[in-house]
Amino acid sequence: MMKQDDRQLGEMLYTKLTEVMGRALADVLESYLKSEEIDVVLIEEAVHHLTHTFTFAPVDIYVPKASIQRARELLKKFNENVEEEGEDNEGE
Repeated sequence: MMKQDDRQLGEMLYTKLTEVMGRALADVLESYLKSEEIDVVLIEEAVHHLTHTFTFAPVDIYVPKASIQRARELLKKFNENVEEEGEDNEGE
């Protein structure tokens, strides 16, 4: 039985790596993971009753189960870099 955070997408089994707020951040993280040769699937909450999408709607990021450990390590590095850049910009 698949866990709630696992999805059968095509032939490969994917698992949820993380959820981010906003498509822009999801796109950056997707590019970073793909540059490290990890396949990525983004699943954004559908907003059917509105005529426009939210800038900061939650986006789930899925990776192949076989790549989850490496993806977690890369996510940790990614988050550390984002935090460091935020600290550097606070003094400006």
